[in-house]
Amino acid sequence: MGVSVDSGDKKNVNVDVNVVPFIDLMSCLTAFLLVTAVWSQFAQINIKPKGLGKDAQTEIDEIIKVHASILITENQIFVGLTVGDRREIRNDGGTYDWQGLEDTLNGFKEMPVFADRQDIEIAAEDNVSYQTVISAMDTAIAAEFKDIGFVDPQSLSVKFKE
Repeated sequence: MGVSVDSGDKKNVNVDVNVVPFIDLMSCLTAFLLVTAVWSQFAQINIKPKGLGKDAQTEIDEIIKVHASILITENQIFVGLTVGDRREIRNDGGTYDWQGLEDTLNGFKEMPVFADRQDIEIAAEDNVSYQTVISAMDTAIAAEFKDIGFVDPQSLSVKFKE
């Protein structure tokens, strides 16, 4: 590709513009954008309100009024029901009392309202580690709460902090 530059009464000067580096740059950018666009959908976690998944009903049963919730903070775990039974499990010596959480959840499971249900909500504050959330989920599964919904702390059915 050439460019003709007219310099008045002097003779014409033809300049060749090298576009190969520009084409190389654009092809590299295009390949990079295509590769990252494919992987960006796997790097996100879609969180939906409990009971509103793609395979679930579009409406949540209004008959079930009692919900179990767990809120994990940096220093303690709050466990409670929407009917008013709320418990606080302290973080003693830098470790959470997972056995105390499991005992509390087993007590909830013995209630008639949870005899045939396995649903529970879990939320964690921002400064809680990922491993702590996973340990809480494992503890809930051990207590036979297998339908776990991870929600935002403000979206919990039980309000621990007001």
